[in-house]
Amino acid sequence: MKRERAFGINAVEALLQRHPERVIQLWLDPKRERAARLGTLARPHGIAVEQVRAENLDRLAGGGHHQGAVAEFRPEAPLAEGELLARIEQAGNQTGNQTLLLVLDQVQDPHNLGACLRSAAAAGCTAVVIPRDRAAGLTPAVRSAAAGAAEIVPLCEVANLARAMDQWQKAGLWCTGLAGEAESDLYDLDLTGPLALVLGGEEKGLRRLTRERCDNLARIPMPGPTESLNISVAAGIALFEALRQRRA
Repeated sequence: MKRERAFGINAVEALLQRHPERVIQLWLDPKRERAARLGTLARPHGIAVEQVRAENLDRLAGGGHHQGAVAEFRPEAPLAEGELLARIEQAGNQTGNQTLLLVLDQVQDPHNLGACLRSAAAAGCTAVVIPRDRAAGLTPAVRSAAAGAAEIVPLCEVANLARAMDQWQKAGLWCTGLAGEAESDLYDLDLTGPLALVLGGEEKGLRRLTRERCDNLARIPMPGPTESLNISVAAGIALFEALRQRRA
């Protein structure tokens, strides 16, 4: 069975709290108090805990920022494309459907994907969707940047993003893309109801086919001299504007 490693206090703690049955081994730096405390979460579940020096943790984490904690675990399979569609269709038959997807079109920086997962989890997203190719996957660096959010919000990889969007729209989902050149302001749109917020990659933004599948495009108004935002910042703004409208 496939095994992976997670590192960083929040990422390891989220695994221990939410899925202890998947954790196989824990390596901790006893000189770091927060890391050492993770052993108390692991031992009741029979998880092997080994105290090691910082240089060994550097090796186990592949040079990543481990904060004194590394875990080996059995990863959960990503949310299947068909299963996500089934959830959207099922929610469409319910009153007050509040499905909310964050769709990232070829985001390649692991730290950006991790930060987006963290915002999506905080906003209560149904799922985060990424294309299978030319995009950052759920790597240890992404889990670390997500600070535990990778264990909260499902991640779905789709083979063909434009086709998946077609299927969601047939199931009643509205797709709103973010683009700097759009005529509509994000704050002027109705973001209540079943919605997919679609953001493009770091360099080129939305691909042509992705853009064409969107029901509408919106920009985040920026009166200052900056012309663009980091994608994780833009995702957070859009998600919490949708959340604000839904709560209102």
